[in-house]
Amino acid sequence: MLVAADKFKGSLTAVEVAERVTAGLRRAVPDLEVEALPVADGGDGTVAAAVAAGFERREVRVAGPLGGEVTAAFALRDGTAVVEMAEASGLQRLPAGVFAPLTASTYGSGELLRAALDAGAHTIVFGVGGSATTDGGAGMLSALGARFLDADGEPVPPGGGGLADLATADLSGLDPRLTEVELVLASDVDNPLTGPKGAPAVYGPQKGASPDDVAALDTALAHFAKVLEGPAGSKAAEYAASPGAGAAGGIGYGALLLGARFRPGIEVMLDVLGFAPALDRADLVITGEGSLDEQTLHGKAPAGVAAAARAAGKDVVAVCGRLALPPEVLGRSGFRRAYPLTDAEPDVAKCIAEAGPILERVAERIARDFLT
Repeated sequence: MLVAADKFKGSLTAVEVAERVTAGLRRAVPDLEVEALPVADGGDGTVAAAVAAGFERREVRVAGPLGGEVTAAFALRDGTAVVEMAEASGLQRLPAGVFAPLTASTYGSGELLRAALDAGAHTIVFGVGGSATTDGGAGMLSALGARFLDADGEPVPPGGGGLADLATADLSGLDPRLTEVELVLASDVDNPLTGPKGAPAVYGPQKGASPDDVAALDTALAHFAKVLEGPAGSKAAEYAASPGAGAAGGIGYGALLLGARFRPGIEVMLDVLGFAPALDRADLVITGEGSLDEQTLHGKAPAGVAAAARAAGKDVVAVCGRLALPPEVLGRSGFRRAYPLTDAEPDVAKCIAEAGPILERVAERIARDFLT
């Protein structure tokens, strides 16, 4: 039995989901062999999943999205680093109820990448998602040695809003070690940088951006890409239109400028975490996340697990807080069956507050349905 589930956002981490599912399964089948492999798709929880798979956790002090210092972590094993931008620049780094759509910066994410280089990484998996920022990766690039100056030759203010004042961009000071590493941009979204499907329009409102803020950020990021045609040439425009450029407030664009290769986050993480050999050992796979819905099917962790398991001829069942997919869609997506917590406890508030014990009961039912 392999448990390869993502977090239940707001209730349980991926590690806790695996622990609760394992406990429930063994309540029904006490001697059951269960292998836990918490997964993530590049967003928040990615470093924790890597650490659970045996990577070493490294901590470093970096700038948070508002500039104050925070302690952020990355994971390292055998020259491969897993860096999660949300550790430095994520929404969880903002005070409760506080948003800064125009000024939040990814500078700390660049500091995390630099720390991975300092640790000797030759491959960096850069998981992006859950950001508080919409600065096109300008802050990250600045931390790595780029300079973004206004008409007076002064650094532009932090955040996407400040890019409206950008006059010149200088990439010559970028850390030379970046040319020697394999940088993989791991994300579950394929949005371009700007436009109706770009970072400001699609994700800006989640970060507190008003309609006027969205328009200002879209204009500023388009200007950013135009100015970068000076040092980066035609690739600046090419990358801005590329899938993944709009990930995490446009930090994907900054990563592409650094030479990153874009891959769906869950595919990258399954490779890094050693999913294939674990799948070979399993008879049944349990995956899941907090809400199993249409968004799940577009690059989220459970869909990636289900696709890989189906290709290997293994049955997959899902656990989730809520289920918003009909059985026929589940079947086409590789899921044998889904078990929402709301089947065991109709009170949604109780499901969120008591997700752990309820998930154990659900896992016990899975064991009875499939193993006894």
